[in-house]
Amino acid sequence: MAFKSNLLKLPAIAACLGMAMLGAAGPAAADYPDKPVRLIVPFAPGGGSDVVARLIGDKLAAKWGQPIIVENRPGAGGALGAGMVAAAPSDGYTLLLSDASATTINPTLYPKLTYDAKDLAPVVNVATFTLVLVVPNHSPIKSVADLVAQDKTREEGFNAASSGPGSSPHLMLELMNSVAGTRLVHIPYRGGGPAMIDVVSGQVDLMFNGLSGNTATLIRGNKVKALAVTTARRIASMPDIPTMAESGYPGIDVISAQTLFVPSGTPPAIVDKINADVSEVMKLPDVRERWEESGYLPFQPQSPLDVEQWFAQETERWGKLIRARNITVN
Repeated sequence: MAFKSNLLKLPAIAACLGMAMLGAAGPAAADYPDKPVRLIVPFAPGGGSDVVARLIGDKLAAKWGQPIIVENRPGAGGALGAGMVAAAPSDGYTLLLSDASATTINPTLYPKLTYDAKDLAPVVNVATFTLVLVVPNHSPIKSVADLVAQDKTREEGFNAASSGPGSSPHLMLELMNSVAGTRLVHIPYRGGGPAMIDVVSGQVDLMFNGLSGNTATLIRGNKVKALAVTTARRIASMPDIPTMAESGYPGIDVISAQTLFVPSGTPPAIVDKINADVSEVMKLPDVRERWEESGYLPFQPQSPLDVEQWFAQETERWGKLIRARNITVN
């Protein structure tokens, strides 16, 4: 009888244990973070991801009362730094701020990644932006139509810089080759900053890069010439730049993002807190002003699930292009 009595108590004991576990999870999320947080940027200093990481890192540090340590870990088109975060503990203390290619492009492009797309969970798209096709300010190329026409008369295609193999700028030039029939030759760099330096100097002929931060400044300062943006509509902050659709290529309609990731398995309560706190930071007047000046699209709050769904669509889109053009990296 005593044995039977203990069995009857098991559901109640299980319920108590469940409540205890929930109680333990609650304070852990509420106390997060209670120590410094590493924010990995998988590109060189000066690029779009780096600029966004340092601005958001400073704001989150002030909000959380804990240091946000930004670390640049460039290499393999962002795959090196992304792999570090994917292998980190799932506790919210190692974050990744990267071009969305970390999980939408790299897993298809690189056959031997040190991580899988499912190892990283997107939390929030911190900055969304159009890409812009730029050439050196002294370049004889004056428009997209001019670029395509000149490409046909050359023995070799124009050199096109990117922030690294597998990055959004890399895939954009491949999309251009596919849609316009150009022969742009990919010249990969270890980040958008170094790539843009060589565009300004004329060491390379052109580049697709995010219309944000340093790129917007260089355009306004007449250091580079903007030929077209990749969004369906012109950008309010730079309305004189035509779209690729207006330039004759409506099939090129692309928005990219700088995204905050955590290792998969991070407690949902911590993921939700990061998402909510970043969204609060993005409402700050000085951040909104900086975003507008930098050419980013207005921030739109989104849940982690919203971000996951967008990533699924982008993964399918770029995966098809990679396979269709048999794009490989060394």
